[in-house]
Amino acid sequence: MKRYFNVTGACNPKEHYMVDLQSRLEEIKRMVDRGQYFTINRARQYGKTTTLQALKKYLADSYVVISLDFQMLSRGDFENETTFSAALAREILKRKRKEWQMPDAVTEAFCKVAESKEQIYTMAGIFQNFGLWCRMSDRPIVFMIDEVDSATNNQVFLDFLAQIRGCYIERFDTPTFQSVILAGVHDVKNMKRKLRSEEDHRLNSPWNIAADFLVDMSFSADDIAGMLADYEADYHTGMDVAKIAGAIYDYTSGYPFLVSRICQLLDERISESNRFRDKSAAWTKEGFLEAVKLLLTEQNTLFESLINKLHDYPELKEMLQELLFEGKAIVYVPGLEAMEMALMFGFVKKVDGTITIANRVFEILLYNMMLAEPVGKKE
Repeated sequence: MKRYFNVTGACNPKEHYMVDLQSRLEEIKRMVDRGQYFTINRARQYGKTTTLQALKKYLADSYVVISLDFQMLSRGDFENETTFSAALAREILKRKRKEWQMPDAVTEAFCKVAESKEQIYTMAGIFQNFGLWCRMSDRPIVFMIDEVDSATNNQVFLDFLAQIRGCYIERFDTPTFQSVILAGVHDVKNMKRKLRSEEDHRLNSPWNIAADFLVDMSFSADDIAGMLADYEADYHTGMDVAKIAGAIYDYTSGYPFLVSRICQLLDERISESNRFRDKSAAWTKEGFLEAVKLLLTEQNTLFESLINKLHDYPELKEMLQELLFEGKAIVYVPGLEAMEMALMFGFVKKVDGTITIANRVFEILLYNMMLAEPVGKKE
């Protein structure tokens, strides 16, 4: 079975056409080798989960990789330290046989936490189990957690981060994780905390140990061309690979979901339309522009998420209107809430000290949406 373009869930190179992640994985591994703790915070559908899954395999020869997804935990699991510790222990034991080996003493220690119905366990208690595992492991341990957003407004999660911070500070005296990697939309160390005063959070952030994550996860024109070359080797459409890759990049600025969705539309929809008969006719400039039109008129999870953010944060919408309709050059100022939200959610990017709409697709989408609104709602 031939591969296909995927926009739902993580990508697998055996099943999907993908860009080559090798250089990104090498950069991230260098951070892990240095013992850095960090957050991969990028906008929705920006390839975070795909990157983590590829990284897990890439690190497997050198490290024991504990890879968890906080979406697998329920709200009740974050009720208190005991329920969280038990849920975390269950997730680790559930994945043990197929993903990693654990010494018998470590397995027994986690089983006690997972199966306990009456005994109270604290966060420090389960981290003692992690410490035991780190001491007994034949390789350094890397701890990766995906979808941390599901827990970031919770006191138990703050306590969890505080324990990781304590482990990091004492890492030269006590065996602990080689690296901890959190992935989500939000940058954990900069989030507002409702459960602590602003002063306490500012002075004692539980994630102020995190290194800056500067790896570029957007796709370059060359990245896109490499993916299209794989596709062309399978289908022989006769497309001008460099030209189509350049056009896709010009409209998307390499936003992973947008790149894959345009390719998917060309492959599955445009090539089967009445106007473009087959794949050879579809993978042209005209076919590409038709795919962009189709993209801009569809409902998809990314666009729905972006539009919801505009309803939730009026100050964000106001700033974007200034960029779009007033041609206003807005200087990037670190810490301004609307600006940081626009960057975090992927609406804008930083260019030479100013912010601008992230890509042409978003620019057209936002223009169309705001122009279509009733006059009263624009004010």
